[in-house]
Amino acid sequence: MKKLVIAIVAAFVLWFVMFSPLTAGYLNFWLTMSLAAVVLTAMALAMRGRQLIGSLHFSWRDLALGVGSAAVLWGVFWLGNYFSNLLFDFAQGQVAGVYAMKTGENQLVIALLLLFVIGPAEEFFWHGLVQSELTKKIPSPWVIVVTTLIYSLVHLPSLNFMLIMAAFVCGLFWSTIYYYNRNLLTVVVSHALWDVSVFVLFPIS
Repeated sequence: MKKLVIAIVAAFVLWFVMFSPLTAGYLNFWLTMSLAAVVLTAMALAMRGRQLIGSLHFSWRDLALGVGSAAVLWGVFWLGNYFSNLLFDFAQGQVAGVYAMKTGENQLVIALLLLFVIGPAEEFFWHGLVQSELTKKIPSPWVIVVTTLIYSLVHLPSLNFMLIMAAFVCGLFWSTIYYYNRNLLTVVVSHALWDVSVFVLFPIS
């Protein structure tokens, strides 16, 4: 458990560096995020290598579930963006702030990083490692809530309410799928495809 706590603290540090306004003007977000992805993957493999790889099961059903759930989540975010703009004056500006991180960057490079590096790395870490290890201590659906809250809290340094809420929705969505499906490949596919869709192919704002 001590190693897991250290890994989570390391993730907090990485997310602070990536998202804090204090560091925003000094670092390239996508390079930093890619390096963080490598660190997350390395920690997950070091702590749960054999079990993590063993939780990747290919089946057409699970692949379809990953693709379909990515589409559903995109729809949830489209609706969320619509209603957030009606309810909150700050919503549009904060969402635009998230999308501003890709301004001036090569869109193909961003898409490839999201699809093959960043999306998979987050799933290896947050569900392949964190949720799987927490399940040993919290063997009930409550582990979904705990994992989601931790994933949401690491986004606090962004000071962006919309980003934090987006992390909460995504975390709850993928944690629930992984808890009941038990196939890491499903959430890897879902996360990677959703990332590419919402940031590059079909932006919601």
